[in-house]
Amino acid sequence: MNFEHLLNNIPDYKVFLTVDEMNESSRKLAAEYPDIVTMWEAGKSTKGEPIYCLKIGEGSKNAFMFGSPHPNEPMGCMMLEYFTRYLCENDDFRKEFDYTWYIIKSIDVDGTKLNEGWFKGPFTLANYARNFYRPIGSEQAEWTFPFEYKKYKWDTPIPETQTLMKIIDETKPAFMYSLHNAGFGGAYWYLTRQAPEIYEKLYAAAKRQNVPLHLGEPEAPFIPQFSKAIYKMIAMAEEYDFAEQYGEGDPVDSMFAGDSSDSYASKYNTFCLVAELPYFYSPKIEDTSELSYTRLEAVEKGLKANLEIEDRMAYFFDQYRDLCGPDNNFVKIVGRSLDDRKKDYNTQLNFARQNEENKKPCKVSEEFDNLIVTQFYKMLSWGSLIRGAKYERDKRKGTKEEELLNTLIPQMEKEFDDLAARVEELTQYSVVDIRRLVGVQLESGMIVADYIKNQGE
Repeated sequence: MNFEHLLNNIPDYKVFLTVDEMNESSRKLAAEYPDIVTMWEAGKSTKGEPIYCLKIGEGSKNAFMFGSPHPNEPMGCMMLEYFTRYLCENDDFRKEFDYTWYIIKSIDVDGTKLNEGWFKGPFTLANYARNFYRPIGSEQAEWTFPFEYKKYKWDTPIPETQTLMKIIDETKPAFMYSLHNAGFGGAYWYLTRQAPEIYEKLYAAAKRQNVPLHLGEPEAPFIPQFSKAIYKMIAMAEEYDFAEQYGEGDPVDSMFAGDSSDSYASKYNTFCLVAELPYFYSPKIEDTSELSYTRLEAVEKGLKANLEIEDRMAYFFDQYRDLCGPDNNFVKIVGRSLDDRKKDYNTQLNFARQNEENKKPCKVSEEFDNLIVTQFYKMLSWGSLIRGAKYERDKRKGTKEEELLNTLIPQMEKEFDDLAARVEELTQYSVVDIRRLVGVQLESGMIVADYIKNQGE
């Protein structure tokens, strides 16, 4: 199927839409095309905000797409903003594809609103990190699906996840697209199962938009790789087995969430896709030239540097963590990672030392992942730690606790600024156009949807 017209008409987006702006756009679309679009409240968020779903078309197969499964990832929201309108304006395309499309532009509306401070720019590493928010795993829409494996059980899906479960159960989609994106790196994909017929098409989609492939480290060391930059969907059972084999103590102690949408939809033989794309680019991420030391040495150096940063964060957090109540969402995920930092360090180090691949010469892309990109992600933790301290300070006007926090916050900001300056200098980064990333994400989805449709013919 030809996607040229679809891709050539993507607007040159300069900013990301807020939740309120997306909802208003959806209402306008439903009013313009009442014979094509149905809009309804599919559920409520944890804080009681409405979660809207759009149904477009009347095809023979169902497809379900949802944006911001992690609220710091609004790329998919912009893709869905464009795609929903394109579906309504192009009858031939909609009918030829023969899907009924169920679309939620933003599933985590509460968390998305806490990220809106960077949605309008400036798009720098520092501004992104300062305004970044990501909930702890036990409060993520993507990672609280029911799960039971060996000695571990999770049976408390949050309201956002319950909304996803309801739509999956009612529509039994042939294709499901959970719209994530990364902060840094290149393009890479997760698939439910092997599909070698489409790998070159996915690579071509990235090349068409001049977005490089991610050739560094996978997100987690236990993830099976199908091909370069293409991986099997992450499964909680594999994470459990990894912790059991390489970790310290009972693996149950390191589990604090449920399974993914892909695992939940597997009972309907749903084919799921995730296309990870970066906001920021550095030429180092696609440099495969070899260095004079091993990949293991880079891993060890990176793990040690990150542990040192986490020790500094823990020093500050321990001085105000007792002030934090359950309403302080900013520090939950940071506190958990800091508490587990030494155990996680040892687990990753044990695996790295037993992995034969790490005996090979280190590539520049792998060095960049281990020594620089990981520190970029520590910037995000610093940002959340500072936001958490400010949240508690603002509740305690005129108290000794306010004085304490007013002393700590400038110190934390100084260390954040130092880290940000170092990372920004080392990355030599540029900002990737939203339009180009929407193009890769959209074409990737159409490639997989077309593949699934043809498999059934």
